[in-house]
Amino acid sequence: MAGRADRNIRKKEADFILLFTTMTLLAIGIVMVFSASYYVLLERTDPYFHLRRQVMWATLGLAGMLFFSNYDYWKLKRWTNITLLASVVLLVAVFIPGLGLEIYGARRWIEVGGFTAQPSDFAKLSLILFAAAYLSRKDIRVQNFKEGPLPVLVILGIFFAIIMKQPDLGTAVAMAAAVMVVIFVAGMPIYQIFLIGSAAIPMVFYLIYSEPYRLQRLMSFRDPWADPLDTGYQIIQSLYAIGPGGLFGVGLGQGRQKMHYLPEPHSDFIFAVIGEELGFIGASSILILFFLLFWRGFKIALSAPDAYGSLLATGITSMIGIQTLMNIGVVTGSIPVTGINLPLISSGGSSLFFTMCSIGVLLNISKYTK
Repeated sequence: MAGRADRNIRKKEADFILLFTTMTLLAIGIVMVFSASYYVLLERTDPYFHLRRQVMWATLGLAGMLFFSNYDYWKLKRWTNITLLASVVLLVAVFIPGLGLEIYGARRWIEVGGFTAQPSDFAKLSLILFAAAYLSRKDIRVQNFKEGPLPVLVILGIFFAIIMKQPDLGTAVAMAAAVMVVIFVAGMPIYQIFLIGSAAIPMVFYLIYSEPYRLQRLMSFRDPWADPLDTGYQIIQSLYAIGPGGLFGVGLGQGRQKMHYLPEPHSDFIFAVIGEELGFIGASSILILFFLLFWRGFKIALSAPDAYGSLLATGITSMIGIQTLMNIGVVTGSIPVTGINLPLISSGGSSLFFTMCSIGVLLNISKYTK
């Protein structure tokens, strides 16, 4: 494991491909958020509302990315316990009347001074920081379940339970999957992962059957046309958007499904708008850009000078990758609707900000790669 002095000697420029890919996806996101939201907002109040909001959060995200790309990632270890505690406080704060904000029956946001933020976005990053810091300790034997993975799984369980109470199954699943990737890369034996997976199966069935709407989403995923005006509506409208796009799309800004047909066209289902307006070529280009981002992220993880940097890069890249796959899976009807946005592309405040901060950490680690 390389020491701090070694990393300083090896310091170089940040990964250009990762930076270029991030900035390209961010620019595409701003354009597509405007295209997806302009028509609906034109009939209400301000057609530029989501555009201004996206530009504002993108600017804050760029500042965060710049800061963390120049902040020695090793110093993040000292903030691990503080960020964990702050995450728990913020996750619980959504249930406080007057502070927590309820939208569509879910309490996932806090509102302060007219600004809204989703604490789970911060919680995901803080949990990755904790998992990487703990599992990279020299005095920890990851192969020993009680000594290695168990403490991380306990913290994960606490976060998972609070987020499910909001409720937000998509975020909880994405967070759990990313942490499990970190634990696996840290050296957890395959048989332990198999046992954990087997134990999680009953819990998954319980979560599905404990809430009627989750069971309805599962059934509508199997056959959305069985209930086209209710549970299957989102998937059907998404497919109606992607289908007519053809090879080159109907043209930027010319999509029809965003005109009161497609739910949340600027956030959860923005990839459907991309498929309709930019076609197969445009949608494939987005996928290629994400592939480049994941490739550089995992390459940084493999080339990191120490275990902490490697696990941290793995966790960040896995989190972004899992969210991307889940969002595109929902839009294309490949998985049930989960309500998770597309990183760097969808309209979002805290999600965009913390995603870019995370990429800033990746860029910082890349400066010390072998």
